[in-house]
Formats: sequence, C-alpha cells, structure tokens
Amino acid sequence: MIDFNNSAFFKMSRIDPKKIVGDVQPLMVQNEQIVGAYKAMRDYVVFTNMRVIAVNIQGVTGKKKDLTSLPYSKISAFSVETSGTFDMDSELEMYFSGLGKVKFEFTGSSDIVQIGQIISAYSLR
Repeated sequence: MIDFNNSAFFKMSRIDPKKIVGDVQPLMVQNEQIVGAYKAMRDYVVFTNMRVIAVNIQGVTGKKKDLTSLPYSKISAFSVETSGTFDMDSELEMYFSGLGKVKFEFTGSSDIVQIGQIISAYSLR
C-alpha cells in the first residue's frame, strides 16, 4: 500500500480517464464509473462514484503498479484548499477511519471545487 504519510505525490493535473481505464478497470465493480482522473509524473489518482483509487507506478519499466482503494464510505472528514492569486495550487486532504490523513496536491488548472463536490455527493450518503 502507498505510504501516504511519507509519499510525495507531485502536483497533479486532470487527464482523460480513457488513458488509464485499462489499469483500474479490473479493480472496478459493477455500476462503478470513473468521474475524474488526475496525474502527476507517473502516479495518478482516479475518482469513481464509489471511491478514490491511487495508483503508484513502480520499477524502471512502470509495469508494476500499486493500486490503493480508498472508499468514500470510510471518509470521516475532508478538506479542500482552493488556489489563490499567488499560490495557484490546490489541495485535498481526506481523513479515513483506520488509515488517517491522505493528501493530494493539484495544479491550479484542476477544478478542486468539483472534486470536493464529488466527494461530498458520495461520502454523505
């Protein structure tokens, strides 16, 4: 599993989910749909209608992948920090029962408010 306390997820930008669906599709269940995907250099995060899937690309060739499933139902709290005038980056912090804090940073071009709405819609059910 990804060590979220020591992991340095670089600032992520929105990507077309079609580019990574082949990697996460085997992990997805019936009626689960991708609602957004964000990528750093090699690693990426996929938001579905049921969970967040964090993908850590490993090894020189990148064929080895660590996929971590973070269900919305286990979120006890989350925080969204929007970009400002001088600080163009935004952040998402989620607190999972049994796991603790998971933090992702996004470039200013990412729609952090939309990400917050997705998490609200699915975690508050």
